[in-house]
Amino acid sequence: QVHVVESGGGLVQPGGSLRLSCATSGSISSIHVMAWYRQAPGKQRELVAQIINGDRTNYAAFVKGRFTISRDGAKNTGYLQMDSLSPEDTAIYYCYTIISGRQYWGQGTQVTVSS
Repeated sequence: QVHVVESGGGLVQPGGSLRLSCATSGSISSIHVMAWYRQAPGKQRELVAQIINGDRTNYAAFVKGRFTISRDGAKNTGYLQMDSLSPEDTAIYYCYTIISGRQYWGQGTQVTVSS
């Protein structure tokens, strides 16, 4: 059984930063994809960033160079560094992974950007 657990969310002022973590556990042979999605109230879940096979990254256009996705393969942990946050970034952020061909979602972590 694989578990995916996000952490690092919270309340931050506009212009501030947060670092989200996505820890995976269980029987892991390889992590093919690790991605971050977000869902704001009343909106559909959307892709924020993804890292494929540990080195190829893709970002949503709204990130605009403010976020950085990374992965520590030895720890089976992924990160999303978020800088220059704005109220529009307020959402629940979910970690999504594909491990040995199976998809897993975390429970999400709340990010609130407000003064």
